[in-house]
Amino acid sequence: MTDPARAALHAIWAAVAPAWGEHADAIDARGAVVTRAMFDAVDLARGDDVLELAAGPGSVGVAAAEVVGPEGSVVVSDVEPQMAAIAAERAHRRGLENVTTRVLDLEQIDCPAASFDVVLCRDGVMLVPDPTAAVREVHRVLRPGGRAAFAVWADRRRNPWLGVLLDAVTAELGVPVPPPGMPGPFSLADPGALEDLLGAADFTEVRVCDVETPLHVASFEQWWSLVPSLAGPLASLLASLPAEMTSAIRTRAAADLATFAGPDGYDLPGMSVVGSGRRQSAA
Repeated sequence: MTDPARAALHAIWAAVAPAWGEHADAIDARGAVVTRAMFDAVDLARGDDVLELAAGPGSVGVAAAEVVGPEGSVVVSDVEPQMAAIAAERAHRRGLENVTTRVLDLEQIDCPAASFDVVLCRDGVMLVPDPTAAVREVHRVLRPGGRAAFAVWADRRRNPWLGVLLDAVTAELGVPVPPPGMPGPFSLADPGALEDLLGAADFTEVRVCDVETPLHVASFEQWWSLVPSLAGPLASLLASLPAEMTSAIRTRAAADLATFAGPDGYDLPGMSVVGSGRRQSAA
């Protein structure tokens, strides 16, 4: 992907940053089970120096700061300055003095080699143009013996909470969404894809596990106010469409989601994949 294309992708995430700030608490709650699985995978402990990448509103880093305590430190980072600012404000409100925030690119991390004990990246590596470079960069900034954990979304069919939206947009536009060659939420969903990335970057003790991440919403309107607004490039695409086309997408999505409707709203299945590995200790 060219630098102008990367710049355009970054601009799209800038456009949705306010929505991520608005829904930050919901993002925390939805991702809590994955965050815990990531902490367990790296044996996160008091005193660790941690880097969170592609942090959005900083859900993972803020939670990590409470685990590592004042003896440790957490750098919460995102490529989008507005996201980093949202994370900084949230950490400040919680009185977390061991948290700092930075604007960092996952594919080219502006940190010295061997800077951190732990690197965490939830729902970020599948959205960059070159995930191989990103995982190698994570390996570089880890200290010998350091640990990293990544979370990505599993197969689209196992995540109808988002898949139905992509299907509805694809059906209405008549072209695949996201288009071929563009990073998307399910770009690392193939079995073994995350494991292969970690192995290619020289991680050892690589482990991968599935983590259920269901989404409950009280109504279709709640789903529509949450999921499309957070969907990065898809959110920008939806905002650009004529009203009648957006209405048709809503109708398609509502029909597909009806399968999951119950007396208390919608219970939508979700599945994440958490992969972890270690940088080999110095001889």
